[in-house]
Amino acid sequence: MTSSHTERIEQENLGQSPAQHFQGRRRLTTFCGQNVPRSDLNLLAQKLNASFIKQQSCSVTIIDKIRAKFAGTPQNWAYARSLSSQLGSQDVVFCPGEEIGIPLASICSQKQKRPKIVVWFHRITGLRTRVALKLFKISSAIDLAVVSNCTNRDFLHNYLNLPLEQILFWWHPIDSRFFTPGLGSDSKTKPIIASIGLEYRDYRLLAAATEKLDVDVKVAGFSQFQSRVAKSFPQVLPNNMTNKNYQWSELIELYHHADVIVIPLQENNSAAGVTVLLEAMSCKKPIVCIRTKGLKDYLSDEKAVSIVEPEDITGLQQAITTLLDRPEIGKKMAQRAFELVNKKHNLEQQVQVLTRFIKTLEF
Repeated sequence: MTSSHTERIEQENLGQSPAQHFQGRRRLTTFCGQNVPRSDLNLLAQKLNASFIKQQSCSVTIIDKIRAKFAGTPQNWAYARSLSSQLGSQDVVFCPGEEIGIPLASICSQKQKRPKIVVWFHRITGLRTRVALKLFKISSAIDLAVVSNCTNRDFLHNYLNLPLEQILFWWHPIDSRFFTPGLGSDSKTKPIIASIGLEYRDYRLLAAATEKLDVDVKVAGFSQFQSRVAKSFPQVLPNNMTNKNYQWSELIELYHHADVIVIPLQENNSAAGVTVLLEAMSCKKPIVCIRTKGLKDYLSDEKAVSIVEPEDITGLQQAITTLLDRPEIGKKMAQRAFELVNKKHNLEQQVQVLTRFIKTLEF
């Protein structure tokens, strides 16, 4: 299920994300326990009286395999074929990623009475997806598009000629009830540099910038959905760097104990890193983030986040040491970031924005 914890669940699992059916047959109850963050899609489902459509195994054909060379997986296409037979013109389906959205929209476009389809697009500017968007005539196969950065909004508008009124630039939300400020440990002997996520990460850069610093670098660079690639990590981790798979409770402790949160990114056009950025802001932590084209909308306030250019080892090291040596600077930045995230990225507020946008389809 897609949640507000994007890197670890949503963007790295687009091929497994469920569609969401808005001609709901039952009201979905959101679990708001203290052990996991609340899901943006759970809240959206409640607002729209929607039901989840969870992906099931279906028989894969040769055509599915051929289509998957351009978008999604063979299983996505097989399931889209199966699901399309259950959907009609009175149905509205929200797809939380292009990996399922493109197959479902393409298959349903062949129906005389097709459902209305809304797709949340993430990674769409690469050559493979560019070809798929035109090949499967997605501009006429979807009714609304949702994006979380201006790069994707402008791309859909210019490349597919989608009218801007059909595209929602949706600020990525965060559950500020789960990701809250907290006290760190008094027992640590060295400052802690924390870094979280795997998508488009450059931990080689982080290792090079910190290996000679007297710090503990704690990385949570694991994902059950995305494999590590050679350029993500150095072949051998420096002695002061560890990489561990953190559970939710451990992750919150990591945020609270960290002196600085670093988001080392490779250049990309998606909003990779946004979830960790917002989590750190919500936990009121000093942040150093690599500037990317896809994340520029979230890094416009340089008084809230210390920003470094891609592959700039010296710049990254200086940004980290400045925040460690002058904690008053980090405290001011963290406070500004905390105020910003609560103003622009409130989970309930942003879900309401998305709800109103989808309701323009008049269902």
